[in-house]
Amino acid sequence: MNLIDKMVSVSINGISVNVQKDTTVLEAAKKVGVEIPTLCHMDMHEFGVVNQNANCRVCVVEDKKSGRLVPSCAQKVYDGMEVDTDSIKAVMGRRSSLELLLSNHPQDCLTCVKNLDCELQKLADDMNIRKIHYEGEKMDHPIDISSGAIIKDPNKCIMCRRCITMCDEVQTVGVLSPLERGFDVVTSTAFYLDLNQTSCTYCGQCVSVCPTGALAEVDATPKVWRTLNNPNRHTVVQIAPAVRVALGEEFGMEPGEISTGKIIRALRRLGFDTVFDTNFGADLTIVEEAHELIDRIEKGGRLPMLTSCCPAWVQFIEHQFPDLLDVPSSCKSPQSMVGTLTKTYYANKTGIDPTKIRNIAVMPCIAKKAEAAREELRDNGMKNVDHVITTRELARMIKEASIDFTRLEEDTFDNLLGESTGASSIFGATGGVIEAATRTAYEMITGKELVNVDFKEMRGMKGIRKASIDLGERTLNIGIAHELGNARKLLESIQKGESDFDAIEIMACPGGCVGGGGQPYHHGDFSIVEKRRQALYNLDTSMKRRKSHENRMVQKLYKDFLDSPGSDKAHHLLHTSYSSKERI
Repeated sequence: MNLIDKMVSVSINGISVNVQKDTTVLEAAKKVGVEIPTLCHMDMHEFGVVNQNANCRVCVVEDKKSGRLVPSCAQKVYDGMEVDTDSIKAVMGRRSSLELLLSNHPQDCLTCVKNLDCELQKLADDMNIRKIHYEGEKMDHPIDISSGAIIKDPNKCIMCRRCITMCDEVQTVGVLSPLERGFDVVTSTAFYLDLNQTSCTYCGQCVSVCPTGALAEVDATPKVWRTLNNPNRHTVVQIAPAVRVALGEEFGMEPGEISTGKIIRALRRLGFDTVFDTNFGADLTIVEEAHELIDRIEKGGRLPMLTSCCPAWVQFIEHQFPDLLDVPSSCKSPQSMVGTLTKTYYANKTGIDPTKIRNIAVMPCIAKKAEAAREELRDNGMKNVDHVITTRELARMIKEASIDFTRLEEDTFDNLLGESTGASSIFGATGGVIEAATRTAYEMITGKELVNVDFKEMRGMKGIRKASIDLGERTLNIGIAHELGNARKLLESIQKGESDFDAIEIMACPGGCVGGGGQPYHHGDFSIVEKRRQALYNLDTSMKRRKSHENRMVQKLYKDFLDSPGSDKAHHLLHTSYSSKERI
């Protein structure tokens, strides 16, 4: 059958269009510039996934030949089909569906974390719904904040199943599913377990796609405000690379617009005593990871070595692949490295009592909240990082303080833990960590200067990528994956002994940290994530030093405090361990 035989003629609001037979009405309407409201529909063609369960019925249109209302997101076109998207019947059908959803929804929009960012709220406004005509019983489920990272409020769930699609099909974690039937149906975990009793990785991708406030990050801003207002606390804050290319979106700036200097100034205005750069920790991580990789190669250690900066992927391997816990690098994440150095190195240099220091991290990642709570990430009884807030939470704090972010003057990081290289900037993009590590490992292994530091074969948005680096006497084989579904494929290849990689980078979120669960909502527009990713590489090329081991403050840290990469002191402060966890 040729392409012509596969085409059908369809009329959308009187406009004729030829489309393929398997096209949905929603897709056909877009081809002629007709927009149909949707709620449960989620087209993630980048991942080969489409959520079109037709649960909400908000996208119904009138099939004029049958006189029926059909869900445009799931209804396939047929030859000669005539569709009205704005007939009285279609409009009233959509209004009825939306009112039914609202009748079973909490009316706390003003205090909801998704206020003004809620797709249900926006649709209600667009459809001019001012009164709900259906009254009756409402859901009454307990709210789960057990994880300290993600809050799950089933009472705000509209059963769109977007989170299930993301958790099951993209991330392959499989924690969420629909339970019960009819009015009692709810999206939950097996046996209604709290999230902290499951295999949840806290990646937050379910939060990223949830159209309402049913899933959100646990808000740490009240604790941070209390810390800032405590005169007996010395507050130190650090910001991750992906934050600086996304925060501006919350204030009307373009995606990918770099706002590092404004963020630093805003943090000082909020009352933080010291502002450090997580990128310093990224450079330090690279030096330690490169040393660890070389040590494994030279001494016949376990290969491949996997980067361990992403806390969601660490949770994933602990639950799903406990037999492979000897492959991740033992290095702490940059967040934790900066945290522990704040309460040791920085405290020693300044004479500040480390028990009075509170370290707050601004991260693009919800899983960083869970990471900060890990018992392994404590030194001398103190948490490496006391509180983690997401990019969205920092934006809320800035707005709460009535700071005009776009008009702020630029500022710079504080010394000691504030210098960084271009290599650390790309940590927030998929492939960035391993590219940064390769720049340093190359010079450590060969003893030669690396002139061209751009390993472009490691870049891009393909789910799994491979690269080979010629080191003269040997070749370094690199594997890269983003999204946990792709991580699973790589890990299974290691299990089967099919992997010939020396090192692998895994990031849980689409595009890496730039697409993290704590970033400003992209509402399914992944071109936004791509713009953030590209901005990090622009930061890299703009830097005078682009190799982590060239960071002068990192060099000073080893000279004054840590002795050398991989030293006993470095291993005690900068490395950690992992543990097998039950898979649920």
